[in-house]
Amino acid sequence: MGIYLLEGGGFLQQFIDWIINYGGLYILLLVIFAETGLFVGFFFPGDSLLFAAGIYADDLAKKFMGIPKEDAISFGFPHVVIILMVMTASVLGNIVGYWFGRKAGPLLYERKETWIFRRKHLYRATEFYHKYGKATIFLAKFLPIVRTFAPIVAGIVKMSRPVFMFYNIIGSVAWVSSMMLGGYFLEDWVKRKFEFSLKDHIEAITIGIILVTTLPVLYKLFFAKKPVVPPRPADGDVKS
Repeated sequence: MGIYLLEGGGFLQQFIDWIINYGGLYILLLVIFAETGLFVGFFFPGDSLLFAAGIYADDLAKKFMGIPKEDAISFGFPHVVIILMVMTASVLGNIVGYWFGRKAGPLLYERKETWIFRRKHLYRATEFYHKYGKATIFLAKFLPIVRTFAPIVAGIVKMSRPVFMFYNIIGSVAWVSSMMLGGYFLEDWVKRKFEFSLKDHIEAITIGIILVTTLPVLYKLFFAKKPVVPPRPADGDVKS
């Protein structure tokens, strides 16, 4: 695995560069797995990291296949394999969250809060589930924080495993492909049309994606006037 030097850029740009250039595919897989099923993953910037991975997809593909950095590469088999691996990490993360929810059940609502577990996030994900039903597992992929707790709630209310897996898979495919392919083809278009790379502006892109995807969720979590009332997980799946 080659070593790329980090030159210039702010903290976020250097952080994204470090993940892509040094940790590469394996850190990307770990982050996506954690954010879609582990309490500790709710603060990871999954959307922006996936989009950045799309921008750096050629670099990831070269490392994955052992191709020299200076060689040209076009979209092909290595890119498809990487995207499929990231989709798999998302699916497996949700499965872990679902399993944990089924095992822990309503006791989670009484669990002591820690820095990686905030009960209000669980309440919000539960409200989202009761509003949108089983489609929550698909929709939550596109919502920070909610996507971490939605599979746990699905396990708590004992959503049918086949139904959960259906929405889990199509949600993972839609989320990962839209973010990564969006980043890849936008980078390709910008380079051809304007002759500069989005890699030089990755910090601004990252901040923009974080603001667009996270601020509405944070507003609902912290400033919504409607009080959060603990749901009744024992009632089971109340909406189809």
